[in-house]
Amino acid sequence: MFVVDGTLDREASLADTSGMGSILKQNQPTILREWIGLQMADSSRRKIMNETEVGEQSRSFLSALSQACQTSYDQAMVGTHWDVVRASLSDLSKNRAHAGFSPSETATFVFSLKEPLFTALRHTYAADPQRLNVETMLASAVLDKLGLVTIEAHQRGREQVIARQQKELLDLSTPVIKLWEGILAVPLIGTLDSERTQTVMGTLLEAIVSSNATVAIIDITGVPTVDTMVAQHLLKTVAAARLMGAECIISGIRPQIAQTIVHLGVDLGDVKTKSTLADALRIALSKRGLAIGASTDT
Repeated sequence: MFVVDGTLDREASLADTSGMGSILKQNQPTILREWIGLQMADSSRRKIMNETEVGEQSRSFLSALSQACQTSYDQAMVGTHWDVVRASLSDLSKNRAHAGFSPSETATFVFSLKEPLFTALRHTYAADPQRLNVETMLASAVLDKLGLVTIEAHQRGREQVIARQQKELLDLSTPVIKLWEGILAVPLIGTLDSERTQTVMGTLLEAIVSSNATVAIIDITGVPTVDTMVAQHLLKTVAAARLMGAECIISGIRPQIAQTIVHLGVDLGDVKTKSTLADALRIALSKRGLAIGASTDT
């Protein structure tokens, strides 16, 4: 049963805004139990939420909320204890974003607290409808603002996930392969923009240093189109590799790409180009004093 506090007269109760802290403190076990039950009621949520973990998160948040309400309780939510409440929600929201929760599933953590909290308010102020109305509206406004905190933090968390995934995909799409001692290859697939060029250049230069390579093959077979910007990016990468003591060969020059480069008037200078990776590898091997010959085994 909820604790009922009817000792305050109407004027005094309307002026006192610390009642919520007392209600949360005295009725925390009941509110917590009902709140967890509401969060776990949806069968689809049970597939992505562990009841023990939800219980720990809910208990920690409710305790922090109770402390904050006992210190100060209004829509401004100003003070160290309220900072703790917001920080707790932000961490929870970011973690749920990383775990794949949707914004609505994350915000439900706060919004589902309304029902048990309003029930406690109705029991506490059953004899004082005016106070009940004031407290209900204030509690609703506070929880709505806290719900917005979860949505904003969830969005930041999703942005972090997307940024990390983009970086991982970028790293995976620009591998540097050691073909032979002193010979590296960078197979490019997809569009080559400024950001990706920086990644390719950095990855290639690091590989040149670590492997003491003298020849690097940049294969653009998987690059769909080559325009002036892409050509400039390639030349920058070639120039950077030369500064590190490695000569570059560009392979994968298809007829369409060759025509485009000529049409655009792009000058590749003395950069060696080949139509296939195999042709580029032959040149690379010759620069290392090696050659591919037919097997003499019988």
